[in-house]
Amino acid sequence: MLNLIVGLGNPGDKYKFTRHNLGFRVVEALAGRYHQRFKPGKGDYLVCSAREGENRDIFLVKPLTYMNDSGIAVLNAMDNLAQGRENLLVICDDVNLPLGTIRIREKGTDGGHKGLRSIIYQLNSIGFNRLRMGIGCPPEDADLESFVLQKFEEPEKQTVEKMIEKACEAAENMLIRGVEDSMSRYND
Repeated sequence: MLNLIVGLGNPGDKYKFTRHNLGFRVVEALAGRYHQRFKPGKGDYLVCSAREGENRDIFLVKPLTYMNDSGIAVLNAMDNLAQGRENLLVICDDVNLPLGTIRIREKGTDGGHKGLRSIIYQLNSIGFNRLRMGIGCPPEDADLESFVLQKFEEPEKQTVEKMIEKACEAAENMLIRGVEDSMSRYND
């Protein structure tokens, strides 16, 4: 049963509102909904826990390893929190989806995302849940790395806020009703 939600991003104020930090923003919003604060975990990550229903703890995690080494922190958190792959949901940005779109999958390749690539490598598996959030394609003349480390433009911000809200709703739905139900409800 899903109960470990990891939002991918880069630590530090410099990256806070960049395209690559949408995963962090979603788990931060979820922590706010549960009135919880992140604390240092037993490894390179921040964690907060909350109670879902009567007897179920959920964990929200923000890796501190920077995006390209996210798998190290994810594996460490899974070990320390005694969670298996079937309990894991990873939330991240995706340049292959239009801005504002979310996509939920039970497994898959990294799609060119270095954070997902690191997790797949560390877990030695593509079999984990992920919720990808569209940030749109970079302009033809733009470098991909520079694009994902840019902040959203002013006209994009309202769409981004709605997408974060939708991702929070989808993650909560996954906790209660499961991945398949959430795919049919939330995949654009």
